[in-house]
Amino acid sequence: MASFAPVQRLVISIAVLASFVTFLDGTVVNVALPAISREIGGGITTQQWVVDAYLITLSALILLAGSVSDAYGRVLVMRIGLIAFGVASIAVAASFDPLTLIIARAAQGAAGALLVPSSLALITATMRGEVQAKAIGVWTAFTTGAMLVGPLLGGLFVDFLSWRFVFLINVVPIAITLVLLSRLHLPEHERTAKVDWWSGALCALGLGAVVFALIEQPNLGWQSPAIWLPAVVGVALFVMFLLRQRGTSAPLMPLWLFRVRDFGWGNLATLFVYAALSLNGFVVGVYLQQGAGLSATAAGLASLPMTILMILLSSRAGAWAGRWGPRIFMTVGPIVMAAGALLLLTVGAAFDYWWQVLPAMIVMGLGLSLTVAPLTAAILGAIDEKHSGIASAVNNAVSRVAGLLVVAMLSTIVGGALDLGGFHNAAWVTASLLVLGGVVSWIGIRRNPAEVAPAEAAASDLDPR
Repeated sequence: MASFAPVQRLVISIAVLASFVTFLDGTVVNVALPAISREIGGGITTQQWVVDAYLITLSALILLAGSVSDAYGRVLVMRIGLIAFGVASIAVAASFDPLTLIIARAAQGAAGALLVPSSLALITATMRGEVQAKAIGVWTAFTTGAMLVGPLLGGLFVDFLSWRFVFLINVVPIAITLVLLSRLHLPEHERTAKVDWWSGALCALGLGAVVFALIEQPNLGWQSPAIWLPAVVGVALFVMFLLRQRGTSAPLMPLWLFRVRDFGWGNLATLFVYAALSLNGFVVGVYLQQGAGLSATAAGLASLPMTILMILLSSRAGAWAGRWGPRIFMTVGPIVMAAGALLLLTVGAAFDYWWQVLPAMIVMGLGLSLTVAPLTAAILGAIDEKHSGIASAVNNAVSRVAGLLVVAMLSTIVGGALDLGGFHNAAWVTASLLVLGGVVSWIGIRRNPAEVAPAEAAASDLDPR
């Protein structure tokens, strides 16, 4: 970070560390799920809730958190988020039954929602132009690094200490960030944004009720009022949330954004692609331990080639997409990933990582490298700079909701048990979702990033405000 001024280096360090803990927590948990299930019980349902309780509050509140950050101050909101995340992490590690663990995970997600938008807002508020772009590049590189170290660290802690230490990994970076934050002195920004608490509540309760129904449905059946009633109420609340976004002067999720072609179709592609990635990450992390008998560390290392390829190649794919447009990469990338997912069908009772799993991880890594940067460029490049913050937050929320819903439907997807047959079922569903992502991209994505200027003008014209 030699090209940055001292205060800019401090801001970037704070932003990276604050976001790192939320990304790290999202990647370490999959390898810890079998150990959690063995110790506190609950089977696959508890495993689903450990992941989804975090994603429900994170997904539902991340849009609201952006407004809160603007209204009450980015530094204050980040400080509150860091402290709350640390306390929730300790509560997760100390949990003694499934219910307390799930509640603590939900609290973690709510705290994490305060960190991502406020960390990026610190960068966008203190830097402009090329410096800002470089800073966001640094932020992206380091937060992507959480994907690399998360499963490995999680596996090591599970194998040599306890799954509880997986959730205490966050405490050290949180403490460092709080110290750095105390040294940061920025001029107060104008706080004119209104916070639409009702929209945040409708979104959180709606998503929560639908996910509850999807997770518990295999246990109770759709005929049970404890299932169909939350499902109906959840859908109704989410519809009310969408209707409120049309009528309020300061929406959390401006619906006009989706009328911009590349933004709308790009987010639909995001929904399919990130649902597939979440399903694959969950199933591989759990099955390689419970079905194939690998240690948590080995299971954490299993998907490492995929992440390494993404880190090495994604920036190059972004440059290619800038030259030739994102459409071809957003089409080919998910289809290549689908081929990788189908390679997992070679996993059999006589397990061999090198011939059955590694080829799939390499092919999926190549496809992912072709997809991520062009997808981000297409979506954010379709929206003018004035609305780039909310556009990024919406896309982030869509990717989280995709993972939330597919994990909630896991029992239905695998047929009730994550055995070899269930693992193969998940591979088919993963491949199907990825093919849908590629097809949607081919149909919907049109604009080349070189045409951003006219796109910005068109997007601004659509803004009813």
